[in-house]
Amino acid sequence: MLYCSKCGREYSDEFLRCPICNEPLQLPYLKGEIERGKRVWERYLEFFPFPLSLRYSLGEGDTPLVYLPNLSKQLNVELYVKNETVNPTWSFKDRGTFTAINYAISSGYKYVGTVSTGNMGASVAAYTSHAGVKSFVLLSEDIPQEKLLPIGVYGAKMIKVRGDYGELYYRSIEIGKKLGIYFINSDNPYRVEGYKSISFEIAEELQPDYVVIPTSSGGLFSGIYKGFYELKKSNIIEDMPKLVCAQALGCSPIYTALKEERENIERFENPETIAKAIKNPYPPSGNRVLRILKEGHLCEAATDEEILKAQKELAQEGLFVQPASATSLAVVQKLVSENKIEEKSVVVLILTGAGIKTTTSYLPFSTLTCGLDNLSSCLIENL
Repeated sequence: MLYCSKCGREYSDEFLRCPICNEPLQLPYLKGEIERGKRVWERYLEFFPFPLSLRYSLGEGDTPLVYLPNLSKQLNVELYVKNETVNPTWSFKDRGTFTAINYAISSGYKYVGTVSTGNMGASVAAYTSHAGVKSFVLLSEDIPQEKLLPIGVYGAKMIKVRGDYGELYYRSIEIGKKLGIYFINSDNPYRVEGYKSISFEIAEELQPDYVVIPTSSGGLFSGIYKGFYELKKSNIIEDMPKLVCAQALGCSPIYTALKEERENIERFENPETIAKAIKNPYPPSGNRVLRILKEGHLCEAATDEEILKAQKELAQEGLFVQPASATSLAVVQKLVSENKIEEKSVVVLILTGAGIKTTTSYLPFSTLTCGLDNLSSCLIENL
């Protein structure tokens, strides 16, 4: 049984959005106990109200929580990153794809689809290939060529679609119902359940004051919130951390709605940002995120210049991430400078995707050339 994240009405599994509110549906909040097990899916089995088979896993989850000593000293906070770039297809999407694929297969679906500009398409293509299920990935017509290979290599059927990319999200679900294709798009309720596991893993190691989440559709933000909420409800943690919705200023519909004290988000006109993985002008879970933020959480947006600077600083800590991931650090730097994050706070940044996927977005860097016979002097000059 699913229920509306706004009005609370209950619906069967054939619905993905509330026909009254047009808001995303979600599974009920659960209480549970932690079990023994090597994998996060085994340890938190009671927190997933549908069967999960590790047969369909590619090893997602249980990602490292890494302390950043240099940036911690610079910002005067205890700064950690939850490094989701080490998942099988290099992004956090794999957690949600694993849980959604489990639901789709257990429900008898033979075809799975998604709408994606990159990370989710690669994730769905990989997991459906592994599970032996045929998949369809619907793409925007102008998708960069570099984003096609990480999807197509797994054998998914890729279809470029002309027209409004935002509308494609809704049309895909409608058409999928008629054709028997289960679309596990960005805020599919069974996908969102997978993102809870990030909260579970963080809580095993830390009691953070803030968790900073790059936000596009709102599915990841909703899932992390749900995870911490369920841990608190189960008396596993005493207090929920404050969540921070991080957006790019060039496409910031949630930040804008909150700043202007609106009840609902509005379409962000003429979006343009280097952080293309979170460039969503009308996020399908935007209103749900807005409601969560009004419980006392934070939202901030960063410019492209701030994002690129943060990306370089993360690289200097040994972490090569997409611009969207670097938005989390850029936002924290702003909040610290404005005293909205207190000194000595424990802060966790969610690094959502690996930089290797978008190599055309980075700042230029220089190289040196020298002959073998003068290599020694070249090294000395640069000591």
